[in-house]
Amino acid sequence: MFTQWKNWRTVMAIIAIAIASGTIFYSQYLAKKIAIQERKNVAIWVEAQRSILTANDTASINLATKISSENTSIPIIETNEKDSITNNYLNLDSNLVKKDSLYLQKMLTEFKLYAPPINLVISTNPYIANKYYYGESDLLKEVQYYPIIQLVIVAFFIIIIVVAQRANYKSTQNQVWAGLAKETAHQLGTPVSSLQGWIEMLKDIEGNEKIVPEIEKDVQRLLLITDRFGKIGSIPNLEEKNLVEQVANMIDYIKKRASGKVVFTLDTNGEQDILSLISPPLFDWVIENLLKNALDAMDGKGTISIYIKDAAAQIIIDVKDTGKGIAKAHLDKVFNPGFSTKKRGWGLGLTLTKRIIEQYHKGQIFVLNSELGKGTTFRIVLNK
Repeated sequence: MFTQWKNWRTVMAIIAIAIASGTIFYSQYLAKKIAIQERKNVAIWVEAQRSILTANDTASINLATKISSENTSIPIIETNEKDSITNNYLNLDSNLVKKDSLYLQKMLTEFKLYAPPINLVISTNPYIANKYYYGESDLLKEVQYYPIIQLVIVAFFIIIIVVAQRANYKSTQNQVWAGLAKETAHQLGTPVSSLQGWIEMLKDIEGNEKIVPEIEKDVQRLLLITDRFGKIGSIPNLEEKNLVEQVANMIDYIKKRASGKVVFTLDTNGEQDILSLISPPLFDWVIENLLKNALDAMDGKGTISIYIKDAAAQIIIDVKDTGKGIAKAHLDKVFNPGFSTKKRGWGLGLTLTKRIIEQYHKGQIFVLNSELGKGTTFRIVLNK
């Protein structure tokens, strides 16, 4: 799936580059052709001006006037032989000319940079001549801006495609996660049921009084794990529970399996009842994962501190350890599937933890702070 996604991205990138290159090349080609034609049109307009000034017959003057009036798009500024503006201009905003005394001079500077003038010699002795500077027409500007507009549209559609592909990929991944979890629960169900049957048989055999309760605890644990996996991918039933009690129970469970050199503390700011809507099996899984990670980070000794704060609109749970800490380069990866600093395990614990908090409880979980050699604090934020 990932390889196909990379291939699609490469194909889309190549298509986008091809469209962009073709559009820019063709628009430049058109712009050059229009620019050449516009210079010819300006030259014809200048000749019409000459005819108006020098022609003796009415027909020639009328024809020249008609040709002159047909230029309604190319802006032109007239200067004399000394290159001073004569206040004769065409296709420029007369309102701007009136409001800004330097407007014509600014436009003339721009026109000089655009193209050389077309000269009209009126008299050789004394020498009298006009120069006609011109700029880009609206059509030429539109052609030049066209590739930019087209590229924006192409980029917009590519973004839509990328977003759609990512959403589809994420949806597929979610389905894979849910399917894997449910299949795991299903596969565990059969041997666990069988074990329950064997336990009932062992109860009838004398001498197993001490063994059977311990085996029952392990089987109950397997049932709990099966139930947790079965809830992944389904909408859980949220119940109003006391978080202080839930967290305390998980601390007691983990404490029995930890070294005697590990100290556990629970600080609730004096609150005995902090209520929140949770899925008890899934929430316990989150706390268990965080506590196990803390134990793994401390190598058998240190302190694990849990703080629960009932804020105005949120409930904040901090799980802090005095372990090895997490390198800054890894902080953004700790919740990624497969990421683990341990040699054993699949690196899915924190991934599932994030999914449970964010998707099923609509909360947040993140690394509040971490320092190498001093420890890490994970924060859970639940909305009331």
